[in-house]
Amino acid sequence: MSLFLGLDVGTQGTKGVVLDAEKGCVVARALVSYGLLEGLGPGACEQHPQTWIDAVRSVAAELLDAKGVDAARFEGVGVSGQQHGLVVLDAAGAVVRPAKLWCDTSTAAEARELSEAFASPVPVGFTASKVLWLARHEPESWKRVRHVLLPHDYVNFVLTGDACMEAGDASGTGFFDPRARTFDEARVAAVAPGLAERLPSLLANGEAAGRLNADGAALLGLEEGVLVSAGGGDNMMSAVGSGATRPGVVVVSLGTSGTVFTHADVPVIDPAGLIAPFCSSVGGWLPLLCVMNLTGVTEEVRQAFGEDHGRLTHAARSVPIGCDGLLWLPYLAGERVPDLPEASGTLLGVRAGHLRAGTLYRAALEGTSLNLAWGVERMRGLGISVEGVHLVGGAAGNELWREILADLLGCPVTPLAEPESAAMGAALQAAWTRRRASGERVGPDEVAAPFVRESAAPTEPEVGRAGAYRELAARFREAVAVLHGAG
Repeated sequence: MSLFLGLDVGTQGTKGVVLDAEKGCVVARALVSYGLLEGLGPGACEQHPQTWIDAVRSVAAELLDAKGVDAARFEGVGVSGQQHGLVVLDAAGAVVRPAKLWCDTSTAAEARELSEAFASPVPVGFTASKVLWLARHEPESWKRVRHVLLPHDYVNFVLTGDACMEAGDASGTGFFDPRARTFDEARVAAVAPGLAERLPSLLANGEAAGRLNADGAALLGLEEGVLVSAGGGDNMMSAVGSGATRPGVVVVSLGTSGTVFTHADVPVIDPAGLIAPFCSSVGGWLPLLCVMNLTGVTEEVRQAFGEDHGRLTHAARSVPIGCDGLLWLPYLAGERVPDLPEASGTLLGVRAGHLRAGTLYRAALEGTSLNLAWGVERMRGLGISVEGVHLVGGAAGNELWREILADLLGCPVTPLAEPESAAMGAALQAAWTRRRASGERVGPDEVAAPFVRESAAPTEPEVGRAGAYRELAARFREAVAVLHGAG
């Protein structure tokens, strides 16, 4: 009885791992990909929650079919989910409309309005602007709503039949008080009429979301009654799976969005609201930087030239730092840091020969990394020490990208052996919750730390390259200031 299922329900797909706690390793993996709903208006990014449930079913079936995986040995399930998405259910628990996602910028006007009302920034990606948008633009739908949930909460609801929320993911709604770890009553009342009555109960630190009911057990192919942990947002679960369960461990995640986060024993509040003051899903806090444009930019180049990332990286190695003057402001989906939800991408300094695969790919790597490093500098200004980072996510294996980040951040960058840290973190949280439920007095770091392993030696910054990147960073920030008025 030592297996734990970790699910990560993301924007591009759902991933799953089976963790064998006795052997100390992942024994099975699976992935199902999907996309966004098509034909929506400008800035709108939506998915139907049933897409996630169908993917969870397929992932679970593949995992249970793996060699050595016995359904009778599972002791717990943990769910990680994309943050901020708005899932609305009616009185019968049916989905009222598709979920508006973190990357949906069609609610920019509502985000600005709430920021003014609260006298503090509310990022367009946060749930609050989506709730206000729904109440204002689809009032009949809002009248039908009885439950407001986040994506991972919805999956937990399907598995257990219980509607609940935990502090980590809830702290990304825009109407949660991260210091007190509870909903902010004044903000809740200001966002939309009746929102308070539609919010679920909050789980205590380490409390389970429930246990698999008959429908949840059938969905996963497991036995009824298996524990389901609280789960959390993908960043909170990634923190567990990558070692950020204690102060001093900084994690950079390279995915569709890029994130930088670390564990803190006290709240870290950014007056400008750019560094999110999230709570951790296992206790404590998780100050976090999120940029909306990362691997999606390099993927655009890959699709344009029909090459794989390995060949494009090889071609980019022959291109000098700064791409002979080509600079990419990579805001293809707007941006969160800096706060430019309606920005578009810009190529500056284009000359003959620049529109080649290797040059554009390097410009994408540099532009996204320059923007990410700019945010890390802000984190340092808030007192967060960044002396070295753990690297996770789908692009963590790209050696050139690791070099660029090490030079820009001025510290060693170390890839971890488990790139799918969110699914791993969900499984580890389930293991921690199961041990607590059995009466053990054990902390999350004690459970997670043995599973966090490096996959390669650290990439160290190089003095000469770092100097060139400092000059490039100054040009990047000046260009953003001129074109977008941010800086």
